[in-house]
Amino acid sequence: MLPFVFRPRLLSISAPSSRTSSTSASASDSVGFSGREERKKRRTCTSWRMSAATPAPAAMPAGSSLSKLAPLEAILFDIDGTLCDSDPIHFCAFRELLQQVGFNDGVPITEEFYSATISGGHNDDLARALFPDMDHEKAMKFMDDKEALFRKLAPGQLKAVDGLHDLCRWVEDRNLKRAAVTNAPRANAELMLSLLGLTDFFPALIIGSECDRAKPFPDPYLKALQLIDASPEHTFIFEDSASGIRAGVAAGVPVVGLTTRNPEKALNDAGASLLIKDFQDPKLLSVLEELEPTAAGSLQT
Repeated sequence: MLPFVFRPRLLSISAPSSRTSSTSASASDSVGFSGREERKKRRTCTSWRMSAATPAPAAMPAGSSLSKLAPLEAILFDIDGTLCDSDPIHFCAFRELLQQVGFNDGVPITEEFYSATISGGHNDDLARALFPDMDHEKAMKFMDDKEALFRKLAPGQLKAVDGLHDLCRWVEDRNLKRAAVTNAPRANAELMLSLLGLTDFFPALIIGSECDRAKPFPDPYLKALQLIDASPEHTFIFEDSASGIRAGVAAGVPVVGLTTRNPEKALNDAGASLLIKDFQDPKLLSVLEELEPTAAGSLQT
């Protein structure tokens, strides 16, 4: 494995220290970089792959804690990786720009490093974790450039998670309260909702950086509950990252984890009440039927 090295290219990046952000989604000192150059050259945005070591979702007791929510009042949704499989786009943007600035001596980051160190993190925390000795303002400029590249790439690549629009119709049919809650910058969140055709679906959009604390703290979800006047005893959350699941659990709300990209074990360890592959997963449909067994309409598979 290559050492965790920073070398200056376009930005002035000094030698790394052992410090990492205390609120970062995961610790960067536990993840290295692969030195197999040929393998890196074969990685492209269109060839995003899950790690072969990532386990398939295992069956869980559906509704063990979720069944207590009946009658269901509200559902809160994360955006990145939950409504849409956006991680491949974020990965490509980070990989390109980190390589440009000489991160790890210009060796492209791996998918495994991205998943363990970057995915689900808040930009302020990521700036400190990735560039611990860089001026924070300059590090945040890098993050802003990365978000701009994401917004440039997203219109041609962003796709809804399977079953999303059927679920949204199910939610509307039952007049359930809902909100989108994300650590993404507002410009990104609004773009993704627009591309998915869900701008009008959500009456409230909560941005982590606009709260006192972003995920993995509970503040964004607590703010969402307050804005839509929903009780945590009759609400659940859809999330795809360990950071987001921890935020939901800390807010006292059960969380359904989507295994879009992140390992099942990490989501379970974070406290997910149920893991699903997508919004067509039979385990989810079973839970929804139990929560609203007499409501008109059904969620089609």
